[in-house]
Amino acid sequence: MNTIPTTFNEIYPSYTAVGGESRKGATGLSAVILNRGGKFSRVTLFEELAKAGFDYILSMEGSSNRYDIEMLSGSFPFVRFVLLKEPISPGEEINIAAAELSSPLFFVLWNDLKILRSGGAERMAERLMVSSAATDNASTAVHYKRLCTAPLIQDAHFENLPTLIAPAFIAEKKAANFITTLQFVPHKEGLQSLYPFDGIGVYDRQRFIRLGGFDPCIKSFYWQLVDFGFRSRLWGENIATTQLVKLAYQGDVPEKDSSAGDSYKRFFLKNLAPVFRRDYGHIPLRSFLGYLRKMGGELFTAWDEFSAARKWVEINRYRFKSDVRSIVEQWEDFNFSHAERDAGLE
Repeated sequence: MNTIPTTFNEIYPSYTAVGGESRKGATGLSAVILNRGGKFSRVTLFEELAKAGFDYILSMEGSSNRYDIEMLSGSFPFVRFVLLKEPISPGEEINIAAAELSSPLFFVLWNDLKILRSGGAERMAERLMVSSAATDNASTAVHYKRLCTAPLIQDAHFENLPTLIAPAFIAEKKAANFITTLQFVPHKEGLQSLYPFDGIGVYDRQRFIRLGGFDPCIKSFYWQLVDFGFRSRLWGENIATTQLVKLAYQGDVPEKDSSAGDSYKRFFLKNLAPVFRRDYGHIPLRSFLGYLRKMGGELFTAWDEFSAARKWVEINRYRFKSDVRSIVEQWEDFNFSHAERDAGLE
């Protein structure tokens, strides 16, 4: 790791976009389909999304099995097919979708999911807006509530999954080296989640782009999600769950691969290493030896990684609103207050 991208889509994968010239709705919300493979009917999914009234549908296509694209493009003129030249991570696919679309909101889901409850695209968009009276900037008619809203998700047997992700200290050791994540079943509206489970959720496109999207240099989707979640919180954004949209996997629930490696190193340096000083983020030079002991590896390689991260944090220092220790310490109270506020109980 010699450099860390400082702008959105600084590393741009090669792809071709086909179709999608027609607009289906005018809700401000489009749908993005990530394809995991399997024998799931794309025609049925496209029909369901069209009936729901999404403005556009973006289907991310792998580098093989494209025999039906021409037929599907003719049958569904509001679907844009993104043909990737080579395999990339799901986070990179979502970055491309955000760049391709112009809708203020976009809903990311996988081809093996079925929508059980949503109320349609227009209703979903309305639920994620707040009036100008509820914001500090009264010059704009509406604002979107948050960076991302994650739906309720069930397995193929319609059992609720533990999709609410919370950071926690290991054995009450309040240090960045001892932070893990826990999973719970979301039981009410507006609960804060560290990241959207499996990347599934409704994203505010402009907030997503300002945040930098998913890190394309992190190849593990699990660590992409954890990096995205911590960075959003460190920089003052929030991700929350909703009970108003419900999905279900039609096949097996995907297993997460949380094994450490280069992806974890990058996540650690960008999110756990920085400390918050007065009004900015900073990685102290003295923490290099601790990083070297924890991660191991060759001295000069570790120094290059550490130096690149310090430079990236320096560039973005005033975007930091806190550090990881503060986030974990405040999480429970923060979650409670926001849930009560969204439920109108304050």
